Amino acid sequence: MRIMPPYIDLHLHSSCSDGSYPPEAVVALAEKAGLTAIALADHDNVDGIDRMTSAAAKLGLECVMGVELSVVWGDLHDVHLLGYGFDHKDPALVNELALARDYRENRNEKIVERVNQCLAGEGKTPLCFEAIRVSADGTVGRPHIGLALVKVGHVKDMEEAFQRYLVPCNVEKRLFPIRDAIELIQQAGGVSILAHPPYITRDRAKFSNMLDALADYGLDGIEAYNSGAGPTETGWYLTEARRRGLLVTGGSDFHGHEDDASRIGFAACQQRIPYSCFTELKECLARRGGGTG
Repeated sequence: MRIMPPYIDLHLHSSCSDGSYPPEAVVALAEKAGLTAIALADHDNVDGIDRMTSAAAKLGLECVMGVELSVVWGDLHDVHLLGYGFDHKDPALVNELALARDYRENRNEKIVERVNQCLAGEGKTPLCFEAIRVSADGTVGRPHIGLALVKVGHVKDMEEAFQRYLVPCNVEKRLFPIRDAIELIQQAGGVSILAHPPYITRDRAKFSNMLDALADYGLDGIEAYNSGAGPTETGWYLTEARRRGLLVTGGSDFHGHEDDASRIGFAACQQRIPYSCFTELKECLARRGGGTG
């Protein structure tokens, strides 16, 4: 019998931020997909980590603490930074995430208010923010608002929800300076990884300059295997990481929405994410004193 090599996915989202499935269901989907190791990386939120760890232990999956922070660098706004292997009860980290979560909650309530103004102008039934909050099972995100629009029949799918309402009615996110975010993750014993780089910029010269600056700040690695890079781009990111002595990780950025093109265990173009990425991460965490589940 042919034995399949081990594969991983270090970028999964649950309903604790803006995913569709609770942490336990995400873990079950990962196990069904034949993965060996996973990480839950919810936006500005670690509420699902203990639930993920418990569910993964029952199914025999390795896991690592994860979080995804919205950060800014220069004129590049809404860059995403992944943190892994940190102490998710570290006081400074918990405090910062609480501030981000409070801002996010207020932001999304304001978005719903703006959406409802548009719906009123169209003679349509308004959304109930409290019902959206309950359905979210955690921190409300724009996808939860989009799902509510689909559910009541105001739009046919998530794409239309964003185009017609969520983008025009958007309220800016609270963005964290990336240097501070890197320090916050590392002081909590974790490693910092630049998420899905193609969505930051596809200008290679600009990205290389950015990577040089972030490496000087202490950035630990980049998500070379990601939802926006095909094999050729992935190879380029691998080379750029190795040139600077940075770690390489990978993840699908799975949210589980009906029109979500991502698939658990796969980067773009159906690339599998090798276990070697998890090995690198574990070795770095061991040197730093952090850990995996």
